[in-house]
Amino acid sequence: MHRSAKRLASLLACAAVPVMLVAGCSSDDDSGKKESGGGASKSATPSKSGSSSPSVAPAKMQKLPNPCQAVSQDTVKKLVPKTKNADGEQGKSSDAMARGYCAWNSSDSQGVDGTQYRWLDVGFQRYDSDPTLGTGEKRATDFYKKQVDAAKATQGAKNTKTGAVEGNGDESSWITYDLKKDGSDFKNQTVVARTANVVVTVNYNGAGLAGADAPDPSDLLKAAETAAKEAVAAVGKANQ
Repeated sequence: MHRSAKRLASLLACAAVPVMLVAGCSSDDDSGKKESGGGASKSATPSKSGSSSPSVAPAKMQKLPNPCQAVSQDTVKKLVPKTKNADGEQGKSSDAMARGYCAWNSSDSQGVDGTQYRWLDVGFQRYDSDPTLGTGEKRATDFYKKQVDAAKATQGAKNTKTGAVEGNGDESSWITYDLKKDGSDFKNQTVVARTANVVVTVNYNGAGLAGADAPDPSDLLKAAETAAKEAVAAVGKANQ
């Protein structure tokens, strides 16, 4: 039992926590380029020749919701049974109006044998309009595509599948794949959605540890889509 407990602790520590797809969640862009998306929309400014640079329409969404409150408590309880952190663990951000991140994880078990592990995280990235970079919506569209491509290219992923999520923002995609960690098969689901100038990324994965059966990927995907739709709706509510 002692060795089993040690192995379980190791598995949880090495669980298939997805790569944080939300750019700059905990720090600014190291390159110093204008990719943070934060700050007020910039109007046209005169050049040295006296002419003005092209103006762009202001971004629609000016705020982000609290990432740890973007998914309802009922949904968190269903997706992450017996979560260790019901209120979520919020990531640090240098600009809460440009990006946000929150994660939950659990080990639903009465003992060492037959453990079900779940991980859920929600990330937001908001872009302002910029005369030199384009509208906030265009910038968000570009980031949306990068998020989808990044999920598809997850290192070590197998059986990768993708599809569209209907009725979730202006556009939304799901990506599913399997990932093996320390002999356990993790079933990973990523849902990326764009609503105007905001991109929402939800990662949800699970595994049966210590001899438990692996979770059904289709059930996990439905759950991830539910969380993503709630997160998109939270963006709209924050901007009412």
